[in-house]
Amino acid sequence: MRLKLWLLIICLCGLFLTSSQAEIIKKGQVGFRFLENPVGADAIGRGGLGVAATSNSNAVFWNPAGIAWIEGRYDINANLTKGIADINHASLVAAMAINDICVVAVDALVMDYGEFYGTRRSSADAGYDETGTFTPQSYAIGLSFSQRVSDRFSYGVHLKYAHQDLGSAWIGTAGTDVDDPALIMDTKHYAHSEPAIDIGAVYDFLSHGIRFGAVIQNFSREIKYEQEKFPLPFAVSFSLMADPFSFFPSIDKKHAMMVGFESRHPRDFKEKIKFGAEYTYFERYILRLGYMTQYDERGLCFGLGVCLPETKNRYRFDYAFENFGILGAVHILTFGVGLN
Repeated sequence: MRLKLWLLIICLCGLFLTSSQAEIIKKGQVGFRFLENPVGADAIGRGGLGVAATSNSNAVFWNPAGIAWIEGRYDINANLTKGIADINHASLVAAMAINDICVVAVDALVMDYGEFYGTRRSSADAGYDETGTFTPQSYAIGLSFSQRVSDRFSYGVHLKYAHQDLGSAWIGTAGTDVDDPALIMDTKHYAHSEPAIDIGAVYDFLSHGIRFGAVIQNFSREIKYEQEKFPLPFAVSFSLMADPFSFFPSIDKKHAMMVGFESRHPRDFKEKIKFGAEYTYFERYILRLGYMTQYDERGLCFGLGVCLPETKNRYRFDYAFENFGILGAVHILTFGVGLN
């Protein structure tokens, strides 16, 4: 009971702080933005609803408390996202239930930014010299622990280690400008690593599929490349899900529906609201639809899924489409398996 009380206090404090600053819109206040990239075609297909709805190993990327609800002893997910501007990312996560005590998981997320052309200022006619190509690197690895303390409540903690390497840049160590004969230039490498933590909880009302989830993500120290310090992309999220078909007993059990919304309060932007729905037929075929608000370009999301339950293993194939406005579309693929 004491643990539940502390988790509730943390969530309420986070909601109060973000609500009290709702009129203050801060931008460009955080770094390591790749940690905000949504993971998993199932959650993205329903509009980015993952805090309360995700109950497979991909929950570590949304709310670590969700992995306590995995079916069977093992759950594995591989995710691939083909993003805008040829910036892609892939992730892998594996969760294991340890008897009836807890569930632990390990995960990795890797970014693929492609190649960039480097330049430096010079007195050449073009005003710059080319310095060759470079490839930024970003990745995060994590370890999660979650416990389902009753048939209604679970909590979880996700410890992660994030690394970002922006490559090297030419900087002036003496002199004032390219025309200054005293100018001296040298290269400086920009790379940082930082640990962070996510803390979340899920409560199932055991009635009409109503589930509530809350999570604090990317709590970390501040880091600095040059002059100004910045934190990782800290955010507080709340989500509520329900099964509308359960209110109509006459509906055949081969049809299942889940609807919900999610509120995300990031450190450096105004509140973001997401709405989504997921329809399942015969526990095998899945349709998803969602919409995100308060984003510059993101909006409509759509997804498809197939679940193949076998005697011992459960295989999942999911696809999601995310509209990114003038930047095009994002495509997400997920393959998952649950093992007894």
